[in-house]
Amino acid sequence: MKKTKNSRVIFQPTAYQAMQTGINKMANVVRPTLGPLPRMIAFERNTKNERPEILDDGGTIVRRIIALPNSNEDMGAMFLRHVLWQQHEKAGDGTATSAVLFQSAFNQGVRYITTGGNPMMVRRHFEKGMEIIIDELKGMATPLEGQQKIAAVAETICYDPEMAGILGEIFDYLGEFGHFEIRNGHTRQIEREYVTGTFYKMPLFTAEMIKDRDKLMAYAEDVPIFVSDLDFDDPAQFNSLLRMAGEAGIKSLVIVANHVSDSAVAFLLSISRNPAGFQAFAVDAPIPEDGQPVILEDIALQVGAKPFFKVFGSTAEGVTLEDLGHARRAWADKEYFGFVNGKGSPREVHKRIDELKTRYDAAKDVESRNKVRVRIGKLLGGSVTVWVGGNSEMDIEMRRARLERTVEAMRGALINGTVPGGGVALLACRPTMLRMAAKARDEDEKFAYRTLARALEEPARVIIENAGRDPDVILDQIDKAGPGKGFDVRTEKIVDMASVGIVDAASVTTAAVYQAFASVALALTVDTLIHHKKPETVFNT
Repeated sequence: MKKTKNSRVIFQPTAYQAMQTGINKMANVVRPTLGPLPRMIAFERNTKNERPEILDDGGTIVRRIIALPNSNEDMGAMFLRHVLWQQHEKAGDGTATSAVLFQSAFNQGVRYITTGGNPMMVRRHFEKGMEIIIDELKGMATPLEGQQKIAAVAETICYDPEMAGILGEIFDYLGEFGHFEIRNGHTRQIEREYVTGTFYKMPLFTAEMIKDRDKLMAYAEDVPIFVSDLDFDDPAQFNSLLRMAGEAGIKSLVIVANHVSDSAVAFLLSISRNPAGFQAFAVDAPIPEDGQPVILEDIALQVGAKPFFKVFGSTAEGVTLEDLGHARRAWADKEYFGFVNGKGSPREVHKRIDELKTRYDAAKDVESRNKVRVRIGKLLGGSVTVWVGGNSEMDIEMRRARLERTVEAMRGALINGTVPGGGVALLACRPTMLRMAAKARDEDEKFAYRTLARALEEPARVIIENAGRDPDVILDQIDKAGPGKGFDVRTEKIVDMASVGIVDAASVTTAAVYQAFASVALALTVDTLIHHKKPETVFNT
């Protein structure tokens, strides 16, 4: 170790030893949570009079740990923490699988490299082997269809039969891009309400526009819709629009705008006071995203309107009947604007959906993918609100977090299919790695493929170990049982995993393989640790 005034430099072999210790500490916290019979992790709260937080989700667990006391070990722990959080963000599940894959491969790699192995060559062969494993997993994937099968997969992720059954129903009805609104409930159960049509977070400009005092909303039947991001600062700006409506015999109108001044709101209220006469309500247009009013474009497409945008110099002057969209029913309250049976062209809507699905597949980061997915769900025209209940506020928060990660993982399962669960899909990739090791030309290549083969056993081993059984004995029984067979820890029997519904989302499993092995390949090439300042020891509870 070399010290300077503002930094410490840690060389080998101390660097490997410290990183390995930190990585193992982080991985060992997550290992007990893998499988349908997990053990829990308790986190101390900030105040001593609160009971510990009990967790079984690897992603949440690693997020709670933000530093280890030893700064050298902390580098390894934080490296793995980042890997596992990326897995959580991208796939919604599989953090424990990724952790044990990483731990096994890294520990083997450190032993080999510290005795003379070439880390750069090992990295190259790790990455090649990883791609082959991912290709094999994709080849195993089978489509996920039917409410019962969807529910069975959901249960392998959340281990909550009630939640899984509801998700089976929801996804069977809405499909993989269905829009979810998840909220805290007020009962012990999970409740859901399906919403026909589409709604957006676009509130009324004033609660005085609410006509239904029981449901606290404004609504209209067979209603034209003016879609814009215009500012209405002066009531006179409505003249052309209202004159056209009067000439066409329109009795109700929805106005989507960026701003409506108090005087303009008062004007709309004044002409809507007679229940038998003309009715109008205005909703607040969403703030354009990245300068592009994509939400308004989607709404215009669904209702068949011509959108009016400030960026093109549009005004409400000269609006024609053909410029307005239409919906069988529209409503708005203090938070949302929605409509049913928009009169836009179904062909154009589906064309937009196909374009967005292509963009979804190409999205590189979670945030972009989620934004595109929400747009697809809205265009499909169906959504569900789920209220998550529980026995306490803590229980509700835990179940809500579990539901959110299960929903994300289930979308991947519906899009990319499923593979046999319980670690069996990974076990099925071992023979290929062993064959490649047998054909390898040098020791580094041979080591890399053998290491991957051994690491692929680890998820199944840990699942069996967490269930209180001997992994060596059970794995021997699995090998003798043949392809597709695995150990059902609940029935303690060797079964055909796919046929009894024990499956994993292919997207989660492939993401876990990628995150673990690509990151190990990188970590094994770390030669030196540099600390600029000793960080404070902090635990996020």
